[in-house]
Amino acid sequence: MAKERLDKVLGHLGVGTRKEIHRLARAGLITVDGEVITDSAFKFDPLQSRIEVDGEPLHYRAHFHLLLHKPAGYITSTKDRDGIPITALLPEEWTRDDWMPVGRLDKDTEGLLLLTTDGELLHRLTHPRWKVAKRYYAELAAPATPEDVAVFATGSIVLDGEALQPAELRLGADPRKVELVIHEGRYHQVKRMFAARGNQVLYLRRVAFGLLELPHDLEPGALRELSPEEINALYEAVGLEVQQ
Repeated sequence: MAKERLDKVLGHLGVGTRKEIHRLARAGLITVDGEVITDSAFKFDPLQSRIEVDGEPLHYRAHFHLLLHKPAGYITSTKDRDGIPITALLPEEWTRDDWMPVGRLDKDTEGLLLLTTDGELLHRLTHPRWKVAKRYYAELAAPATPEDVAVFATGSIVLDGEALQPAELRLGADPRKVELVIHEGRYHQVKRMFAARGNQVLYLRRVAFGLLELPHDLEPGALRELSPEEINALYEAVGLEVQQ
């Protein structure tokens, strides 16, 4: 990895603003490989160096990834334009300017929302070419039917002039409560698919994205960091190597 400025590296790791990092450096509270660094413009390779701030070691990562249980009432945005953005749910230690939501959930839709700082990972996870599965739980106004299952499976529904990819509709004991697995992310896709069948979605929750499952004990509005195993599997699923 090319050498980077100390203030840029520490800012990326969430230590503080450039001014705050400058003050820490001037106070002699930052060391790189055991050497006190007082110049915040000092350049080094963060992958090859040992960094400590006020005696606490830092571990460099190129990107960050969070699993959020999005509640209803929030928009899938990082800015307050048309409502309360999902970033308003993040605690202070996870506040960053470079978060990107992977795919969208409607304002009234709940469930699993992945946040990442890696634009290439986001692009591949949401591109139809990679066919990353997204599983939803839906409650409907009218019972779903075996005919709906067959129509969804053939990919014969057309939205915006283009046929959808085949989708898997799963009926349970109560056909008003179903699961739907899709491999693309058109605008309001799940709701429009059922509308095309003369039905209406009353409640919608995304319960899985690729290999990630919405944890049963993760309350709406809560989040957790992805494990190294989950991160590796996500990258592998779309043909990428994890960036250190």
